[in-house]
Amino acid sequence: MSTTERTPLDREAVAAVDTTDQVTDVLALPEHLRDALWKAESAGMTGWDSAAGLVVAGMGGAGMGGLLARAILGDHAVRPILTTRDYALPPWTTPDTTVLCTSYSGNTEEVLACYEAAGALGARRVVCTTGGALAKLARKEGVPVIPMAGGLRSRAAVGYMTVAALEVAAQCGAGPRLASDLDVAAEHLEELVDAWGPDGPEDGLAKSLARALHGSVPVIAGCGVTAPVAYRWKSQLNANAKLPAFSHELPELDHNEIQAWEGAAGLGPFAAVFLDDCDSHPRMGGRIELTRQLVAPHATSTHVVSSVGTTAAERVFSLVLLGDLVSLYLAVLRGQDPAPLTSVEQLKGELAAR
Repeated sequence: MSTTERTPLDREAVAAVDTTDQVTDVLALPEHLRDALWKAESAGMTGWDSAAGLVVAGMGGAGMGGLLARAILGDHAVRPILTTRDYALPPWTTPDTTVLCTSYSGNTEEVLACYEAAGALGARRVVCTTGGALAKLARKEGVPVIPMAGGLRSRAAVGYMTVAALEVAAQCGAGPRLASDLDVAAEHLEELVDAWGPDGPEDGLAKSLARALHGSVPVIAGCGVTAPVAYRWKSQLNANAKLPAFSHELPELDHNEIQAWEGAAGLGPFAAVFLDDCDSHPRMGGRIELTRQLVAPHATSTHVVSSVGTTAAERVFSLVLLGDLVSLYLAVLRGQDPAPLTSVEQLKGELAAR
């Protein structure tokens, strides 16, 4: 048995590395969903009609909420729902578009630029934040503000961001309201917290997968509703485990990236993770397995992980929780405190000084 296989990933082991208790915020995802529904209602929004759909402006974890909301709505979305992670809104944005500006701190410069651009266009705006310049501007201009719980890292507020995007999509006519689905998803996540969390068995899925990926560069592949979740995994591995990781989407990766695996052996220890979902296209299951077989000889390990649950909200959030925990357990195995984002903060500071 290797050292990694013997390393416990219980509360004590996690606490020894996780100095700011990020794991508690990850395990609180069920409560975040419930609280987010209440906070969205507290914003006092009344329904309106945005024929051109919804744009969610956000960076990092804030932008992820829009991507996950679109995946959860799936075929129930009746108007475009897109995410912009830039200083500018899409060029087709019109006054008939709703723009949701999301920033945990309220001071994200790209989101503030989109807020101002939406105002100049005359588009309806909604803000989701804890405060900062964004909240100040919104309250001054009478723009609805959806609050979030304070004291979190932005990436741990993904539940709040996703619910805000879903609620605004319902308000502007882009899709149905999914409050009951989110309540069910929260209950389902509580069961998964018990199974996958640090108090769960050492051979649980999250702990086992973290051990299998330790020492490698994970390459995460999604398909359909799991495509944005694959990017969430990549982002969380980067931020929490301080680990290079990459993501792509099936079937597109079978037209380019699959060929690159033949040259992986001389470059580094790459591992492949495929995120599957029971509602994927009927051809996707076979495609994932064939892709895995072709990649396997060139990878340190390959893994197919399926979402768990009945509704799209349950299944998407099951994989979000799993990926977040895998990233934290990898941080423990690597001896990395998951909280600090030194390079990110240095970049922001130097940009602000220019």
